[in-house]
Amino acid sequence: MSIDVVDEVAAQDEHSMTRGAGQQARSLPGMVYIPGGTFWMGSDHHYPEERPAHQVTVTDFWMDSQPVTNADFARFVDATHYVTVAERPLNPEDFPGAKPELLVPGSLVFKKTRVRVDLRDLTQWWFYTAGACWKHPEGPDSTWEGREQHPVVHVCYEDALAYATWADKALPTEAEWEYAARGGMERKVYVWGDEFAPGGKLMANTWQGEFPWQNLNTDGFEGTSPVGSFPPNTYGLFDMAGNVWEWTSDWYQERHTSQGGKPCCIPVNPRGPASSERSLDPCLPQVKIPRRVLKGGSHLCAPNYCLRYRPAARSPQAVDSGTSHIGFRCVVRT
Repeated sequence: MSIDVVDEVAAQDEHSMTRGAGQQARSLPGMVYIPGGTFWMGSDHHYPEERPAHQVTVTDFWMDSQPVTNADFARFVDATHYVTVAERPLNPEDFPGAKPELLVPGSLVFKKTRVRVDLRDLTQWWFYTAGACWKHPEGPDSTWEGREQHPVVHVCYEDALAYATWADKALPTEAEWEYAARGGMERKVYVWGDEFAPGGKLMANTWQGEFPWQNLNTDGFEGTSPVGSFPPNTYGLFDMAGNVWEWTSDWYQERHTSQGGKPCCIPVNPRGPASSERSLDPCLPQVKIPRRVLKGGSHLCAPNYCLRYRPAARSPQAVDSGTSHIGFRCVVRT
């Protein structure tokens, strides 16, 4: 996706901030009403990009109680004949030097390794797979049928925004997403509290074992799980940790912008950077594709590699790319 298209998408997203006026007066099916408030966003105790912990205020909004499912996305495609980015032909001019076999529609698919590998080399477990898309999550020989209630995957930012626009909704900001995930529990490690498995009970679809070769499947799921398979948070939101990463509308930046703890200066409904120019992945400075913030972690997150199934966790994702562990949910603002 070109920078011009990215800016156009961003403009559409900014316009969606005004949608939903007066919606708090009625029930929205499949959504949970989130009363606004002030909370501590971020963390000073985990990964650097989560710092500094700082106070933020968000106003009331509604949020989907669960990620958008394959069945939900199929209804959208049936109604609009939308074609996702992963299904579209690639322009060789956009990928100079790329191997011809990679210039075909497809997406990144995770494949478990057979043995321990160097965790610094993610090409050991991520593979660009021709024909992989939301309808064929592992490639052309796979199908979403039988996984109707699993979260849709292989959706890039443009795809998620197109669905949200069709549904007369919006994608959440990072602050909205984190506020909703915390469910009113201030500065807790997880969306359910400070203990990973209270009473020995697993609370989210994450990786058990040593990533990326040993998946013990203690939670019963090798990959994605049907939405609602684990307990909701205190707001009644399902899968706010694990299962799939979720898109937000904010451009990524390396650190949070802090108001320095001054009560007079607590930001209200903050956004990330105003433009895409600074939203690059610091780990991949040579790749000049803007990044949006992902939240929530996924079924591939493990303590030995990616302890990011926490509300404060955040990750940069190129706007033109989806994977087999990225989905989304929507909001309606009051």
